[in-house]
Amino acid sequence: METKNIMIVGVGGQGTLLTSRVLGAVILDGGYEVKLSEVHGMAQRGGSVVTFVRYGNEVFEPIVEEGCADVLIAFERLEALRYAHYLKKDGVIIINDQRMDPMPVVMGAAKYPENIIEDLSKDHKVIAVDALSEAKKLGNPQVFNVVILGVAANHMEFSKDQWMAAIEKIVKPKFVDINKKAFESGMEIEK
Repeated sequence: METKNIMIVGVGGQGTLLTSRVLGAVILDGGYEVKLSEVHGMAQRGGSVVTFVRYGNEVFEPIVEEGCADVLIAFERLEALRYAHYLKKDGVIIINDQRMDPMPVVMGAAKYPENIIEDLSKDHKVIAVDALSEAKKLGNPQVFNVVILGVAANHMEFSKDQWMAAIEKIVKPKFVDINKKAFESGMEIEK
């Protein structure tokens, strides 16, 4: 198998770490080699968090190069815009249609860009999901990241059973059921 490249981007506190761990577990259980690398930019203060995930029969380095990502999972619109140049021409961006103003916008020193999803859709395949609303329907807004992971799973070769096993392995036992429901909800959005 040719190496696949996935990026998960968001801001601190959005669950990128849990998402990358579930993804890593499903890849390992699928029999592939996986390399993960996380970059935190003031994550605890709402700064950018980027996780690179590379997998295949043989993977030599963890960093995804610009123009090479098969899937870009973005937990926030501006983060999708910020990292879209990493996507391959035939790649897909899965965006949580949520706005989280960075500090310069909050302080009035910058403006939040308008029409991000529409602009990205001109050059890329974009799947925009209101994952936060889906998670709220399930009774727990914190599982929005797993809703998005469910959408992304439709663009990977792992079975639903493999994903469920990875969730059981990684998520704390008391949160497994809600995370499974969130994942299933995400898988159904795009079908």
